[in-house]
Amino acid sequence: MTALLSIAWKSAWNRRFTLALTVFSIALATLLLLGVERIRTELRENFASAVSGTDLIVGARTGSTQLLLYSVFHIGSATNNIGWKSVQALEQHPGVAWVVPLSLGDSHRGFPVVATTRAYFAHVRRGEQLLDEGQPFSGLFDAVIGADVAEQLGYRIDQKITLAHGTGELTPEHADKPFTVVGILKRTGTPIDRTVHIGLEAMEAIHLEWAGGTPMPGLKIPAEQVRKFDLRPKNVTAALVGLKNRAAVFAVQRWVQTYPEEPLMAILPGVALDELWQVIGVGEKALLALSGLVGIVSLAGLVSVVMAGLNERRRELAVLRAVGAGARHVLALLALEGAIVTVLGVALGTLLAALGIAALGPWLHAHYGLALRLAAPTLNEGLLLAALLAAGWLASLLPGVRAYRLSLADGLSPRI
Repeated sequence: MTALLSIAWKSAWNRRFTLALTVFSIALATLLLLGVERIRTELRENFASAVSGTDLIVGARTGSTQLLLYSVFHIGSATNNIGWKSVQALEQHPGVAWVVPLSLGDSHRGFPVVATTRAYFAHVRRGEQLLDEGQPFSGLFDAVIGADVAEQLGYRIDQKITLAHGTGELTPEHADKPFTVVGILKRTGTPIDRTVHIGLEAMEAIHLEWAGGTPMPGLKIPAEQVRKFDLRPKNVTAALVGLKNRAAVFAVQRWVQTYPEEPLMAILPGVALDELWQVIGVGEKALLALSGLVGIVSLAGLVSVVMAGLNERRRELAVLRAVGAGARHVLALLALEGAIVTVLGVALGTLLAALGIAALGPWLHAHYGLALRLAAPTLNEGLLLAALLAAGWLASLLPGVRAYRLSLADGLSPRI
């Protein structure tokens, strides 16, 4: 076996320029497979981190995926709101540790606005420190913006901004009640990055002269006079709930579902996220399948290169037979040669993937919140590498079988 390995290596080295292209194509296929798998894994973790630390999401009765989409990802709109008394009752439940109410509906230059409480910054994302600059809102017309909002619009602390009523392009603005940016959040790779955060009282203040989604004719309340009114929220869109003991999650969920004052529902964000991923996961499977096709094309190239060179190597193979090598040795020689090329390609692709993560990881995290970290291959990545190696070895058997048959028929002189 050692002699065969030495011969296979020297034979491959003699055709190094031709085989180098095959090694490079296998390396690119490996890089693509590992890159797609790592990005897919990180995207899943980013999706999960958007609801990390939250045990239940409470809202009006609707579909679980719809509630998750509009409360966490700010996609779509709620079918109904929930009353503030219901939120207070939820806060008083003995199994509930904290409640973060969310009021949605307004926007700022295409970015969603979320009205909430200061508890949002303490409990969302498992209490992770969210602020990068400034502080949470404390004044009535204070705003805290996400990293994407600050970067794309060029906002800084003390910037004055106005909010729009609704989410359309032609929606009227609350121009008479400007907000001041007092905080900028760290990049998280979640919808938080694209959100403008204000207080619940501020949401009530900018809608004092509105009714049924439209401004009341002839009514104008200046910003300096809104504090004379009762700014306690009447209702909210949804609420994020943390429990004292996660073992009580189903008991609290059942309490919410049977709440007598109004129809509510409570969902487990992890379960709803799995349902959502079953829908959008088709894209990741398509990318993985495309990467697999690239791998198949690369291995087909390996077979083509070895097969094309067989006629030129018939004298070489015949000489090996003459000095005592059996047909099985010829088969093993070609299989070893294909395995060497595959191993080199997979090793080079793995190295390129590691270098790519090291070079692009900080940039991707800074601009897109995608945290790619250098780490040992995961189980799925290990299985992909093993599949590539096995497929490369199996692919090399085809030219090996062809060489086996030729070597049985040939003598020392090649056929012309």
